[in-house]
Amino acid sequence: MLQFLKALQSSMLVKVAGLFFLLLLLCIPLAEIDSINRERGESQREAANELASTYAGRQTMVGPLLLVPYVERWNEPLRNAQGKVIGQEPRSKELAHVVFPDKLHIEGTMAPQERYRGIFKIQFYTLDATLSGGFSAFDPKAVSHSETDSKIEFKPPFIAFDVSDLRGLDGSPALVMNGEALRFRQRVPGIADDAWLANGIHAPVTGAALAAWQAGTPLPFEMKLGLVGQDTLAIAPIAEETTAHLRSPWAHPSFGGRFLAVDRSVTPQGFDARWRVSSLVTSAREQVRAGLSGSGTGPDGEAQATTQAAGTARRNLGPLQTFDVSLAQPINVYSMSTRAGKYGMLFIGLVLMAAFMFELFRKLRLHPIQYGLVGLSIALFFLLLLALSEKFTFWMAYAGAATASVALLAVYFSAVLGGWRRGFSFGAFVALLYGALYGLLASESNALLLGALLIFGMLAALMLVTRKVDWYALSRRNEAAPATQAP
Repeated sequence: MLQFLKALQSSMLVKVAGLFFLLLLLCIPLAEIDSINRERGESQREAANELASTYAGRQTMVGPLLLVPYVERWNEPLRNAQGKVIGQEPRSKELAHVVFPDKLHIEGTMAPQERYRGIFKIQFYTLDATLSGGFSAFDPKAVSHSETDSKIEFKPPFIAFDVSDLRGLDGSPALVMNGEALRFRQRVPGIADDAWLANGIHAPVTGAALAAWQAGTPLPFEMKLGLVGQDTLAIAPIAEETTAHLRSPWAHPSFGGRFLAVDRSVTPQGFDARWRVSSLVTSAREQVRAGLSGSGTGPDGEAQATTQAAGTARRNLGPLQTFDVSLAQPINVYSMSTRAGKYGMLFIGLVLMAAFMFELFRKLRLHPIQYGLVGLSIALFFLLLLALSEKFTFWMAYAGAATASVALLAVYFSAVLGGWRRGFSFGAFVALLYGALYGLLASESNALLLGALLIFGMLAALMLVTRKVDWYALSRRNEAAPATQAP
């Protein structure tokens, strides 16, 4: 029985099976490190949400629009119980006619700024922009009657403008229309709570601008805007022709939304992008118009029905169409650490395989505890990478963690394998693996190809090195004369 146990202990097959079992056990610390990484990533998102709730969030810009409020009055027949008309009841409701700009041009600069919540860095921007354009002459006949034989009474118009988080406004926007400076006020009147402009600002049209509107002449405007937002700026193309030109010293923009930039240039000194969107290719105007609803002065049920109909129409048209630009982080350390951790099991397996090859060809004996310590040192690399990447740039954190891991394994195997040359060669192999991993992380678009080539290359090298090995002879040799335990 004792002889059988000794033979089993020296069996090559049992040795390999034990290494596979150890590899599975080492998946436990890898899973714990991955859990820590995900928790830190979630903490970063919570920090971004906290800053959005206390400072400013992502911004979506709608406007400026010209809203013309009016009252529609009509008489509704009043009937008795038998259905006979016995009189007329005056009815009315307040509505608003929206006029979109003929042209809208946005010229702006996005200056990046960073804010911190604890150890987490959150990207913000300050937009300094000029919005210019004009409204065509107002035609009262363009306002349709919703009731038969009704009369419409127009009220003085006002300019409406909306951003998704008003706290980001840097002072009050300066609007000049037809030479008249208009002053903005809070809350757009006559707008439903779920409309696009519900929490926006408005400026009554007064003075020379009001006189020009009443005379039926076009209204040019220019608006100076300062705005702070969190990483993303979205603009709704609500004019007949909307153009935008945005510049920034940020070298890592991300363009999104419904419409991409028609012309863009990205250099290490920043980006320069231009958009041009026609009303023929977007439903943004219909979406904004569907979201605007007034409240009638008739029965409450009628006003509620009007609001519900507008809300339903807005939902049916889907999310507001915009063109976006984001100041993206060039490297998200938590996503990079997660990607690196996905190769953890492969790396541990390759290092254990290399240790097994040294044991096999150098006629040494490595204890399972030694294999376990080697595997744990590789797992610790991923934890060290995560910790260092929160304090330094990712490449510096990676270089530091990889250097520490390679140095540890080189010193350890110099003693285990009985010579500094063997320890140095083993450390060089591990350094090569870390270099290959960094190449995988740095080239995201080619990660699958590089990973497949790495695995194929390692397997091919193993097969070529061991192509003439007589595994049965090695097993018999181990059973006959077990090698001395390495120090």
